Amino acid sequence: MSGARVLVTGASGFLGGHVVRDLRTHGHEVFAAGRSAAALAEVADAEHRIVGDLASLRTETLTVDAVIHCAGLSTPWGSWPAFREANVDGTRHVVEFARRNGVRRIVHVSSPSVYAAARDRVGIREDEFDPANRLNGYIRSKIAAERLLQDARSAGEIGELVIVRPRGLIGVGDPSLMPRLLEVHARIGIPLFDGGSTLIDVTAVENAAAALRLALTRGDAAGGVYNISNDDPRPFRELLVTLLDLVGETPRLRRVSRRAAWAAASALEAVCGVIPGRPEPPLTRYTLSTIAFSQTLDISRAKDELGYRPQVSLDEALARVAAHLRAGA
Repeated sequence: MSGARVLVTGASGFLGGHVVRDLRTHGHEVFAAGRSAAALAEVADAEHRIVGDLASLRTETLTVDAVIHCAGLSTPWGSWPAFREANVDGTRHVVEFARRNGVRRIVHVSSPSVYAAARDRVGIREDEFDPANRLNGYIRSKIAAERLLQDARSAGEIGELVIVRPRGLIGVGDPSLMPRLLEVHARIGIPLFDGGSTLIDVTAVENAAAALRLALTRGDAAGGVYNISNDDPRPFRELLVTLLDLVGETPRLRRVSRRAAWAAASALEAVCGVIPGRPEPPLTRYTLSTIAFSQTLDISRAKDELGYRPQVSLDEALARVAAHLRAGA
């Protein structure tokens, strides 16, 4: 689809901003939607900006060929109403926009969080998840959003649908993964489980953006689901030491029992869940599921059907992040 008109939701966010830039670089006309006018101004001109929440799209009239739906609430802790509004109701608003404007295809950004479990899982395929996973509200909302989209396509409300699950985004501008790790490192040191041998699968944000662009024209349009990663899983300890060395920090690593950590996280969630305001616990079971157990994705389907290949290596991505962090120090 050369020169397609594409609406990107969540374009004021980390992934969405990279998607807008990637699409423009490849000759597409891009409309950027998001809540932050200042952030949108950095990626699109005034004629191609839509400032507002996802609910505002229900009445928006715009002729586009496709929507890449990046917007959503992504955090390891939060209330179910907040996750439902952002990730389920928000997706419903995108479906309504697509239906009203005759959009050909929706490319939806889901999450490998749906695979989260308190056990090692290596080479996970797209169908290997529990639809009843209730580890946290985020996971529950992403499963519900996928189901909503699949039902909408089956009912003829949208024409084509492709779902992409990118794992652990890293890159310049990352607001979550690397900053959280470095903050914990500075405060108490990084906990290691099984000596740091657990395998971690991450994705350079540039590669995720490229995969979403490929999904505009490739893949199973009847709701095909695709895992995305850098296809370069590393032991957690190795990944951490590499990053810390690049930013000039001496590693502070602590050996921790998985069983003790899981019990502590469960207790902390129970306490924080009843405190007014429900503050985020310093440790959650979901966070533990991502670092205390190996979890890697099988991306062979994305390679075969989307033609996806990581273009930015993991080492290059880490170097870019470190250079950015050093420059801002």
